[in-house]
Amino acid sequence: MTATEPAPISTVPSGTAPSDWVRRWSHLVPAHGRVLDLACGQGRHMQWFAALGHPVVGIDRSASAIASAAQHGRGVLADIENGPWPLYLENGQIETFAAVVVTNYLWRALFERIRDSLECGGVLIYETFASGQETVGRPSRAEFLLQPGELLRAFGDLRVVAFEDGFVDAPARFVQRIVAVKPTPGANRSSKPTRYPLR
Repeated sequence: MTATEPAPISTVPSGTAPSDWVRRWSHLVPAHGRVLDLACGQGRHMQWFAALGHPVVGIDRSASAIASAAQHGRGVLADIENGPWPLYLENGQIETFAAVVVTNYLWRALFERIRDSLECGGVLIYETFASGQETVGRPSRAEFLLQPGELLRAFGDLRVVAFEDGFVDAPARFVQRIVAVKPTPGANRSSKPTRYPLR
C-alpha cells in the first residue's frame, strides 16, 4: 500500500451519522440481538444499534478508533487482516451474532468468517465501494472495490432480502450493498414463510 492509497480498514471517514443502508434495514435484526460491527472505526453503527437496545461489539485495528467506539459497547483491538480472528468463546467455537454490519471496508479473505459469525436467523448488512469508484475518488485500487454482483456471489447461500449495485450522489460514489439472512435449518418446511418487511 502506498502513502497515497487509503488504509483498508475504516477506508473513508464517514462522519458520525449511520449509513442510510444500515438505518433502513436495522429493523430486521432480532430484538436485543448482539451486533458485530466489523472495521467499526469510531463506532457510528455501534452507537446506532446500542440506541436501539442491542448489545454491540466492534473490531478495528486502530487504537484511537476503538477508544472512541468502546463507549458504545465492547471494543476489540485487532488486525483481522494479518492476525487471528479475535472472537472465540471459551469452548473454542466462534462467537456468533444476530447481525454483522460492514461498511466502507473490503477484505475478501474474511467473507467466510463473516458468514460464520452469523447466528441462524442472523442478518448481514454490508455496504462498500464498487467498481467505478476509481473514476470519482478513493479508494481506487481494484482490491478495495467490489466487482459487479460480487456480494451476491459471496453470500448467495444466505437468504438475500435486498441488493443494490450502482451510483450514489452526495457524496458521489459507486457502491454495492446487500442485506441477507442466514437460514434457520428447517425454515423452508414451515407452512408460514418468514416475512422480511421492506421499509
